[in-house]
Formats: sequence, C-alpha cells, structure tokens
Amino acid sequence: MTKAQGTPNRVTGMEEVAPIVGATSSFMTRCWILVGMMGVGKSAVGRELAQRTDREFLDTDHMLQTRLGRPVGQLFQIYGESAFRDHETSLLRSLEPSFSILSTGGGIVIRDENWDELRRLGTVLYLKASEEDIIRRLSASKKRRPLLEVADWEERLRRLLHEREALYQKADLVVELEGESIEAAADRAYAAFKEAGR
Repeated sequence: MTKAQGTPNRVTGMEEVAPIVGATSSFMTRCWILVGMMGVGKSAVGRELAQRTDREFLDTDHMLQTRLGRPVGQLFQIYGESAFRDHETSLLRSLEPSFSILSTGGGIVIRDENWDELRRLGTVLYLKASEEDIIRRLSASKKRRPLLEVADWEERLRRLLHEREALYQKADLVVELEGESIEAAADRAYAAFKEAGR
C-alpha cells in the first residue's frame, strides 16, 4: 500500500494478515500508538497487540491515575478538563520511544504539542469506528466517561466525534473498524503497522 503525501494509510477491508510473531526489524523499536474516540476499543486492542508482539502495554489514562492517585473521572472533577490536558501533555513529554504499545485518551489529539510528542515517540494509528458502533460499545460498558456525564450523552458523543475527526485523521495510519472482534481489530492494526514499516 502506498501512502500519498500527507494522507494516512488506510486499512478498510479484511486483508490477509501474516501470523503475528516477535519481529526484530528496527522500525519496531519505537512505540506503536493508538488514538481514537472513547469507546472504540483502544485499550483492548492495545493489550491484544502487546500480548501478541511481546511489547510492553502502556495506557496514558492509567499512567495519569497512578501519577496523580485518582481515577480519571475524579481528575476531571477536581482539576477540570484544561488542567487534565496539561497533565496529559506532561506525561507524554516524560516518555521515551520504546518497544511498546501506547493507548491514549480520546482527547489527547486536541493539542498541537501532543502531536509533536506522539510523533517523537513512534507511529500513530487511528482506530476509526462508526458512531453507531461507538454508542453500542459505550452503552454496554460500565466504565464512566467524564465528558459524557450528561443526559443527552449520545448527542454529546456525536458532537465530540465531529469536532475531533480531522484531528484523528492526522495519524500516520488509519484502520476503519467494521464491528469486528478485538482479536480481528488487533490483526488489522498489526498489519497496518507492519506494512508502514516504522
């Protein structure tokens, strides 16, 4: 697959995927980074990728919880979104490129300086799903989402996704999910990273 200038690679079909094995090529010494809307499955896909490739799994939300000693929902309540985003940026700046999978919070893309840090750390892949699939996953999830703690959360989600779509598209790679399992999504993400060769 050839990447046009300024356009992220896209994996939209169920391409044949080679068996996932531990790779030794130099491009795999940098982070594989997952971005996307809340509820798309970044953490689950990231864990699956880490298990299959022997990479370390990192999650920015979990690291912030450890650093600040509170769940993300409480961090939003105590500090507000702007201060939470400051902590996100500080966390990214503290990281170094590594043989790891990095799952990020859904809003990490809204700050330009975060993109500088993400690209310093590795290759960024956007896990893209339809509004309907995201709403279905969030409806079934017990995890609280601070930005969706409103009565009309589905409309709020649609608005956020509309506002962020162009930012997510800044990723090096895009995998468009079609309701497949976490395992199948991990297969396709792996294929995209491997084909990109970085």
